[in-house]
Amino acid sequence: MPIEKIIVLEDDPIVRRNLEQQLRQQRYDVASTETLAGARDLMARDTFDLIFLDVRLPDGEGTDLLRELQSQPLKPLVVMVTGFGSVESAVECMRNGAFDYMLKPFSADQLQVTLKKADNFNQLLKVNAYFSNAEEDDAGYELQGQSLAMENLRQLIRKVARTQATVLITGESGTGKELVARALYRQSPRANAPFIKVNCAAIPENLIESEFFGHEKGAFTGALNKREGRFELAHCGTILLDEISEISPQVQVKLLRVLQERELERVGGNRTIKVDVRVLATTNRRLEEGVERKDFRQDLYFRLNVVPIHVPPLRDHIEDIPLLVQQFMPRFARKHGVRVRAISDHSMAILQAHPWPGNVRELQNVIERAVILCGDTGLLDPEHLGFSLLSTSASNSPPPASGLAACPAAPPAPPPALPAQDLPSLAEVEKRHIFAAMDKTDGNRTHAARLLGISVRTLRNKLNEYGVPAKYGDAPDARDSTEQPELPIESS
Repeated sequence: MPIEKIIVLEDDPIVRRNLEQQLRQQRYDVASTETLAGARDLMARDTFDLIFLDVRLPDGEGTDLLRELQSQPLKPLVVMVTGFGSVESAVECMRNGAFDYMLKPFSADQLQVTLKKADNFNQLLKVNAYFSNAEEDDAGYELQGQSLAMENLRQLIRKVARTQATVLITGESGTGKELVARALYRQSPRANAPFIKVNCAAIPENLIESEFFGHEKGAFTGALNKREGRFELAHCGTILLDEISEISPQVQVKLLRVLQERELERVGGNRTIKVDVRVLATTNRRLEEGVERKDFRQDLYFRLNVVPIHVPPLRDHIEDIPLLVQQFMPRFARKHGVRVRAISDHSMAILQAHPWPGNVRELQNVIERAVILCGDTGLLDPEHLGFSLLSTSASNSPPPASGLAACPAAPPAPPPALPAQDLPSLAEVEKRHIFAAMDKTDGNRTHAARLLGISVRTLRNKLNEYGVPAKYGDAPDARDSTEQPELPIESS
């Protein structure tokens, strides 16, 4: 965090004016005084980041003020300055909380080194305070899966991570968009710098601007002290704007400026602050639709969508469910102190037949519930999964031999016989058959295509041909290369 406001407490007028001049040339706000009483008065009226404190002053010792500052919750960094230095004096000052110790006269280079150290240390303190108060993150959770869809996703992450490009991560809720963002951060050149997350949907609209950009003391009611925003905390690192579609148009304008110019102003301030951050954003909505509705700025969308990464829903890589289950079971067993042996074949079949509208997060919750309810047997059975009777109706039939394949769907009932004059055309029969399959699978194109025995691409083309993409447009297509080869629809 950059040092901004500095107090020079020095009784020698020549040294004081010289130090003031050097600091102002570097665009610092400087207040100077020659007494301890003057310094206390300055700090009572404003917040300062750094104080150059002379050891010997007309109304007392600088070390007295140093010790006094350590008891305050918000205190400036203190650089002790003296012309009568000794090892004992330096050790005592550092022991009492001084940040640095300088001997007069000091050069401009020495001053520059001290200011640079103070900048870095100040940011470290602020970032540490942020993480100390932050909610528990997904540490230890990695992108899991051996399917082609997940391997393609990991390969794309490896390519994009080493760049400085802004990334827009899209996908349904629960697919693991934040895990993708963390993977991009860990594999990037900024991996040793801060990773700051902003949940745009969880912050009240009247506070989000302050969270993004910070505020000055007195900027609004309750702003008792200066506060750095998340962009400043992420300086030289990475910031994740989670659910970016939730920000208001007013904040969108200021965010656009940060993305374009890499500079910002705090709420209630007039100082332009330069920031060096890499921006990652996630959304579970289609931002292009928000652009069409004028809810989201088009220029901001273009700035965010430099490199788009789509996270596939779980139903598009159900072959990864066994691996995910094997990852989740021991984790939750340790968390809850439960002994778990295995999951039954029938339970696995039910898991693979479920449509998973909540994606991996829903699967994670289902396994945690099952681990808690499995009891002393240590075996996860269908009744432990917590699905409705309709969802677990497959449990009344014997499980498949492998325990890994989903239960086959029942074939659609044949249409009733019609008089010859009322017979529909073959194209109409095909259209009704496709609509029946889509209704039976609640609009899930992947499951409907499997039921019809055709590829998802063929089904998608048919729906577009019928001009009804809006009716079934919310169910995403399979986006990997594991689609079945295109087959004609047989109407026997």
